[in-house]
Formats: sequence, structure tokens, C-alpha cells
Amino acid sequence: MKDYDVAVVGAGPVGTTFARYVAEKGLKIAIFEKKKDIGIPLQCAGLLGNKIKDVNILPTEYILNKIYGACLFSPSKTMISMRKKEPLAYVLDRINYDKFLAKLAVEKGAKIFLNHRVHGIDIKKGELRFKDKKISAEVIVGADGYSSVVSKEFNGDLKTVQAAQYLVDAGKNSFDDDYFQVNVNSEISPGFLWTIPISRSTARVGLFADYDYKTLNMILNKFMASDTKLKKARIIKKYHGQIPIYDPEKEVVKNRAVLIGDAASQVKPTTGGGLIIGFICAKLAAEVVHEAISSRNLSILKNYQKQYRKRYKNELKMQIKVQKTYESLDDDDLDSVILKLKEKGIGQIVSEYGDLDSQSVVMKEIIKSGLLLSVLPKLLSRKIFGI
Repeated sequence: MKDYDVAVVGAGPVGTTFARYVAEKGLKIAIFEKKKDIGIPLQCAGLLGNKIKDVNILPTEYILNKIYGACLFSPSKTMISMRKKEPLAYVLDRINYDKFLAKLAVEKGAKIFLNHRVHGIDIKKGELRFKDKKISAEVIVGADGYSSVVSKEFNGDLKTVQAAQYLVDAGKNSFDDDYFQVNVNSEISPGFLWTIPISRSTARVGLFADYDYKTLNMILNKFMASDTKLKKARIIKKYHGQIPIYDPEKEVVKNRAVLIGDAASQVKPTTGGGLIIGFICAKLAAEVVHEAISSRNLSILKNYQKQYRKRYKNELKMQIKVQKTYESLDDDDLDSVILKLKEKGIGQIVSEYGDLDSQSVVMKEIIKSGLLLSVLPKLLSRKIFGI
């Protein structure tokens, strides 16, 4: 007899959300977290699309700011802006929100073991080995992020890109707290720079790109020095982390193992964000895992992989094409394309159809409107038009 029905590796928000769903179904579940404290250090920009309230519990006390619009800047500072009547996104207190989700899982019956680093896994037998003990479970769920020890058992190392972020204070009334800002250039593509206001005086300023952490900080410092609002800002805290690269061929089920969240590279290719996808997949996985254990038929676990791919295949395929198109453009190209799109009224279309988590919707509207034809000569000349 196994020690647990389900053992979750990783007490991040996706892992604890999955644990809550499974515990609600009456299964015996344990979560093993290598850190001593949940949510620390912060490794996320903390900007979540408004769908968050549809896919998980979000008390208002964890919302630091409501975002209604976005501004995109080309290398030469041509700006495209969009705005929604209702909040487009929320800036979250991620550390305390992560702790809240863990608390909910415990209240439903899950057990959390902090400071428990996994030293070995047997996904055929369903065993986890720690420094001084071994436990067994019918199913092992890898929710342990980009460096997932569970994923490595059957996928090898995840490919990642580095990210760096500063929490800054630029002084009273420095930011329009209704808008977040994105800056693009060929040096960091397909990554980008962001400025996410927490208040009128404070913001999270960061970027991700295929460079080491030292180089990212150099680029970030250079950007701040060139920005009117940021050049005199005081850096309160620095953060860094890694973002997994989405892999459409990645296996998320093997023997008794299931992967969710960053461990499954369930991230948007265009932005690196993955919490909304992770929450949705946590629920999908919980339903399949419960069915597999209840029926004593672990072959049912494969249904999770099928459902996940069916749900996200087209959306993420579209985002990959957008990402590759962006990556192929130099600064002159980016300036030209963004200027043309602005002149053709792209802001109005994005304002009406824009969605941080379903970008294929706005891309289809752009194609239908004929806007994309205005940049076709440049794209076709590079043989990259595939959207």
C-alpha cells in the first residue's frame, strides 16, 4: 500500500492549486517543497490577465493594482496604445498570493512538507527519495518549475531563458498606473522590456532575453538611464529567475508521473507567462488523476496529455509564429512595422479584441481587417510569413 494517493513535488501556485482540487475529491495528498518558505524569492513579474478570476480564487487583498491598458514602444519610441473599459490585467502580490493558495490546499486536507528536496525518483514504482526517508504514491505530480526533477526523469533538462527585474521607486506621480509598458528591440528579441506600475510611484521594471544574468542587468540599467521616468528611480530590490521555453513535443505524462505548470513548459511563447495556463491544466490534471486512481487504471493518465494539447495546440502554435516573426526583424524592421500598424489603427482593434491570454483572437482580427497586408512586403521578402 502506498503512503499517499498523490505526491506533488513543488508548492508553487500551480502545484498547490492542483493539490486543492485533488484533496477536495477525497484523495490523500502530500506536497514536498525544497524551499523553507513558500513564494520566496519572487520570480515573476506578477502581471496576470483578467481571466485569473475565472480560473482560480483571487481575493482583492492580493491585487496591488488594476491595469486597463498597454503601451508598446518600437526601438525609435513609436508608440501603439490600447485600453479596455474593464481591467485588462491585475498586478499581484505574488508572494502572499502563493501562500494563500497553499493555505487553501492545507485546509482541504493536503499536507505540505517544507525544506524537502527530492534526491531521487522512480516514476515506475511511484517513489520519492529524500535525504533521510523515502515515500511512495500512486501518482507523482511534477509542479517543481523550470528545474523540475520530475520532468528530467523522462524529458531531460528544460530549455530556458533568463529574466531580471527591479522593484523601483521613481517618486510621486511618476507612472500612469492604468497602463503597463512594453519596449521591443532586436537586441533582446524575442524577449522584451516591461514596466508594470504598482502605484503612481513604484513599478516592476524587467526583461527576459537569451543572455546571462549579468548582461540582462547591464541592458536593464541602460534602459532605465535612457527613460525619463526611470533614470532617477531608486532601485528597492532586484530579482532574477528563469523562464522555460514552450516545447510542443514535450511529454507531460510518463508511467506514474504527471507534469503541470512550468515543469511542463506550459508557458506562452510570446510573453513567457504561464500562470493562467498552469491553473487550467492543474484542474484538467486533477480530474484525470482522480479518475485514474479511483478506477485503478493508471493508463487513464494519458488523457491529461491529450486534453492539454487539444486545448492549447492552436493558440500556442499561433504564438510561436508571432514570436519567430518578431525575432527575425531588426530595429529598422520593427520601427517600420509598428509605425505602419499604428497608422492603420491597430490600437483600436487590440482595444476591442486584445486578450493577454488568448492572443490568437486578436491576430485573427488583424488578418481579417487587412492590416497584416500593410507589412507583407517586408515579411514576405524574408520568407517568414506563416501566420
